[in-house]
Amino acid sequence: MGTRFDEHPILGTTERGRLVSFTYDGKTLQGYEGEPVAVALSAAGVKVHRYTAKRHEPRGIFCAIGRCTDCVMVVDGVPNVRTCMTPLVEGMRVQTQYGATATPFDDIVTADEKGGTR
Repeated sequence: MGTRFDEHPILGTTERGRLVSFTYDGKTLQGYEGEPVAVALSAAGVKVHRYTAKRHEPRGIFCAIGRCTDCVMVVDGVPNVRTCMTPLVEGMRVQTQYGATATPFDDIVTADEKGGTR
């Protein structure tokens, strides 16, 4: 399993809201309402949030304060959402970002396809 962060360097300590369901690449996960999406993903063991456009390299949480773009994902159909700063809500649809979209590159073999987890 992953790690749940209880304190954010910018957002501070957030009250843990109710347990809610959201989807990540079509899989139903749970997290606490109001916590950053990146925290809920980390707690579920998800480390890769996007793949770079040019070299198709994996990226995940880096700065956790909304300054970089390593944690951007497609959220509810909108690309480039900084998940480290975006509060989780019930029913949110979160997708791995490939370049600027949720469409995987043809030449990437994901960890799921290799039999592991992201």
